[in-house]
Amino acid sequence: MECNHDCSSCSSANCGERKQEKKNGGGKVKKVIAVVSGKGGVGKSLVSALTACALAARGNKVAVLDADVTGPSMCKVFGVKAKAMGDGKMIIPAMTKKGTKMISVNMMLEHEDDPVIWRGPLIAGMVQQFWTDVDWGETDYMVVDMPPGTGDVPLTVFQSLPVDGIIIVTSPQELVSMIVAKALKMAKMMNIPVLGVVENMSYFECDNCGKRHYIYGESKAEEVCESYGVKLLSRLPINPCFAKLCDEGRIEDAECAEIAPVADAVTVAEKRIRE
Repeated sequence: MECNHDCSSCSSANCGERKQEKKNGGGKVKKVIAVVSGKGGVGKSLVSALTACALAARGNKVAVLDADVTGPSMCKVFGVKAKAMGDGKMIIPAMTKKGTKMISVNMMLEHEDDPVIWRGPLIAGMVQQFWTDVDWGETDYMVVDMPPGTGDVPLTVFQSLPVDGIIIVTSPQELVSMIVAKALKMAKMMNIPVLGVVENMSYFECDNCGKRHYIYGESKAEEVCESYGVKLLSRLPINPCFAKLCDEGRIEDAECAEIAPVADAVTVAEKRIRE
């Protein structure tokens, strides 16, 4: 198909001429990391939140962009109730209790449980505005919590944001191979580096005896990652404390040693050089 050089009307996923359409006009974000999954229900938002918290705990200036417009959860998880504000030129992100910047569609709804019943182009356009029209200031790391799958929003994020790498979230079920494959193939088509894989809900550790129980079956993540040439960064346990803290909006109080390798991978990831 002949290129008309109008990226806004193009659906091609692997165009060599494609550039990021707009730069962020309200600040300097040093590194952008997207947390993705080939399907829903694997705990992608939890991994996004824990990764952001781990990076912030190391003294970095961190931001969270909630790109899951129809299923936003970051405001709830971090206990952010503020509405989106503006200064006449840019949108001002909210701040979590410990100073992480955040933007989410929930900050623009009258009630947090109001549904977002929009078609794909409108959703994708809002995600793009979250990047171009928000004053992110000086930010070391931005964590983008992506919706599941490989549709409009992931395509918009990969085309419009300067993503430096992705983290793929999976679960121990048989679907793990398909989940990883879908995310890996999209990343390859979009020329986005894969930092590694996180297996969530990997096991449950008994409080009394310390024995690990594999509720969803023995993990196959290591074999799958090896077959695709990617690194298994971490296995996160089933921990009722995480659910409780998310429900209470206190994820920043979570203690999760298993997320440290994920934060390490983000920290050492190379900044991509773009024209």
